[in-house]
Amino acid sequence: MIASTATSAGSTRAHYTISEVAALTGLSAHTLRWYERIGLMPHVDRSHTGQRRFSERDLGWLGFVGKLRLTGMPVADMVRYAELVREGDHTRDERRELLETTRRDVLARITELQDTLAVLDIKISHYGTACGGTPT
Repeated sequence: MIASTATSAGSTRAHYTISEVAALTGLSAHTLRWYERIGLMPHVDRSHTGQRRFSERDLGWLGFVGKLRLTGMPVADMVRYAELVREGDHTRDERRELLETTRRDVLARITELQDTLAVLDIKISHYGTACGGTPT
């Protein structure tokens, strides 16, 4: 169940427990706690009983971190990026550089995967022909 609280603007803002965030993101509670401990997550709000209360903004950040993970960016670089975000606007150039480096790495991996796919297609076509099928 997702709890909502009223904000000063009168709108509602959802707060999620760690188990809800785990279910929504596919990350384990252990991973979420680890992200917080290493500085990959910004400060997570706590209830009066000390229970973590994740916001929509936290969920958005976790979605972005998930994309960074898919790029293969090292955790240390992700933590550095998070630190730069917390330091403020004067770090925009360094953040952009980190993302541009990661983008170049992703493009190189895409090229490698396209080359690999071409080899697989040739092999599959060969087996289709060798087994009496029609080449694709």
